[in-house]
Amino acid sequence: MTDTASDVASLEQYRTELTGYCYRMLGSAFEAEDAVQDTMVRAWRSFEKFEGRSSVRSWLYRIATNVCLDALNAGNRRARPMDLTAPTPVARAQLNSRPEVTWLEPVPDGRVLPTVTDPAEAAVAKETVRLAFVAALQHLPPKQRAVLILREVLAWKASEVAELLGTSVASVNSALQRARATLAESEPAKTDTDDPLDEDQKKLLDRYVAAFEGYDMAALTALLHEDATLSMPPYDLWLRGHDDIVGWMLGVGEVCRGSRLMPVVANGTPAFAHYHPDPEGGFTPWALMVIEIVDGKVSGITSFLDVKRWFPLFDLPERLEAGAGAGA
Repeated sequence: MTDTASDVASLEQYRTELTGYCYRMLGSAFEAEDAVQDTMVRAWRSFEKFEGRSSVRSWLYRIATNVCLDALNAGNRRARPMDLTAPTPVARAQLNSRPEVTWLEPVPDGRVLPTVTDPAEAAVAKETVRLAFVAALQHLPPKQRAVLILREVLAWKASEVAELLGTSVASVNSALQRARATLAESEPAKTDTDDPLDEDQKKLLDRYVAAFEGYDMAALTALLHEDATLSMPPYDLWLRGHDDIVGWMLGVGEVCRGSRLMPVVANGTPAFAHYHPDPEGGFTPWALMVIEIVDGKVSGITSFLDVKRWFPLFDLPERLEAGAGAGA
């Protein structure tokens, strides 16, 4: 009879990295955690049958891969609004909601990035949970996605991936080549990660907070790239460029005037918990705002509006009191 507590501990030490793997595969924080829980249950139930021909870690990845492939074979592919529609001029902008299963989801770094001591390894980990990168992965067929993540992100050998997938090294190398070619056709935009932020990036974000909380559109415009984007899942609308973003902010988005932002980190990049003024005092949750930065300016703003899902996931307060803000 094995020691159950010891068995569970030997499995649990891999939970965070497995969640990161499943998140990259599935594009959903909640589906990733469900997949890992399913993996752990399956592993625990069959632990006594584990023959040790591979490491526990490899065995868990094999189970997790099968769980993810089963989920992906159901046909769901997560996307960003810009993957589904063209940008809409602000004059024609309408808020059309799509089901939650449509959207690529944000994730807290702590749920998917295990602590590592190698700075280069940490940088790769953050780079590969960025929204743009995970969105690009969703264009790959499931097995190619698994091969690319295992080989390029987790640095597994081709022989190890072949054993995990029950296929040949040649098949793995072929799948990797096809996956690389697909990504090259629509290469994910490079964005700065929180790795950590340098002084210029910190100052940029401080100016962004000041401009947004002060609702100073001239100051905000100065911080945006000319082709910056704004999207607001679960709505499929997205806007591109200074004029349309500012036009939105001064039109339908005017309800954001007087908001407060609290800094967080999501998907390896800077983010803010966005709180709206409450008529009864203080501020209530409005959006999780993920910021993408390129070459010293903001290139993308994604405001995830389903705060009942995102604020608990990120352990964010249910409200801010008057006077709270980015320093909270």
